[in-house]
Amino acid sequence: MTRAAWLYYVAGVNQEATAQRMGLSRARVNKLLGQARDSGIVSITINDRDLGLLHEEEAIKQEFGLDFCITTDPLGFDGIDTEHKATLDALSLKAVGTAGAIFLRNYITENPKAIVGTGWGRTLAHLSRQISGTNFPNARFISLMGSLTANSSFNPFEVVQALAQATGGEGYFLPVPFIADSPEDRNVLITQRAVMRPMNLAKTADLALISVGELTESSLLRQQGMISNKDLDELREAGAVGDTNGLFFSREGHIVDHTLTQLTIGVGIADLAKIRTVLLAGGLRKVAATEAILRGRFVRGLIIDGDSAKRLAERLV
Repeated sequence: MTRAAWLYYVAGVNQEATAQRMGLSRARVNKLLGQARDSGIVSITINDRDLGLLHEEEAIKQEFGLDFCITTDPLGFDGIDTEHKATLDALSLKAVGTAGAIFLRNYITENPKAIVGTGWGRTLAHLSRQISGTNFPNARFISLMGSLTANSSFNPFEVVQALAQATGGEGYFLPVPFIADSPEDRNVLITQRAVMRPMNLAKTADLALISVGELTESSLLRQQGMISNKDLDELREAGAVGDTNGLFFSREGHIVDHTLTQLTIGVGIADLAKIRTVLLAGGLRKVAATEAILRGRFVRGLIIDGDSAKRLAERLV
């Protein structure tokens, strides 16, 4: 037992070579190595410095009941001045987008006929640019929300089209605005057959990729003019700290009641809870919003930058 353990763990000889040297079968060597660990002849220690963010990932998974938490390498925001933080924030978005592309590529490889619902935002736009060079003609991509009024790479329509083009799959979108002019207009729009068909497809997606927004003047919703200063103030007064796909969340993870919730057109939280929903979060300024959405308990997986993961884990202590 000790000889087998020494050859394998110290000398670095693989099990097959160890078996040959000792004149035993590989199965016998494998059993001896297991017995060596169980008996204490072999003790294994792990250097915490090489664990990366495993502690943070596990803490976040346990707190929010996630199936998985994927973190990128931390860039080190502590002590960085405000000017450079904006640059590093952009790098965090790109890092999360790249990690999301790897996750999506692996998912579609295992599920080539998958229906993938997507939200909007800079992180998802970067994800769509990182998944090129793949071939998944049977995959279908569908936007989870109406489109913005202005063309941009992070528009839901553009994200879906980019993913479909990059993979050779099919792209579908909701042919309606993200925010209707009135509740009555919204009711008319969502009852149109041209809208009901893609909406039903979105509600039956196998995977949903969503991003997180923070309710500040620098948020994408505000920059794109989708909400007014008055809307922003009212949402904050109602306790909202973050949003995804037009759903506004309080710190406790509850949907905040506001007029906008009666105007936005997209897949609701009840349907997202039935789908394998994965949240992509990049940037320290989105930590509070990320926590709020996760407390909603409808997200199953999280892909987050390392610096934000560390900050989020600290908030859980």
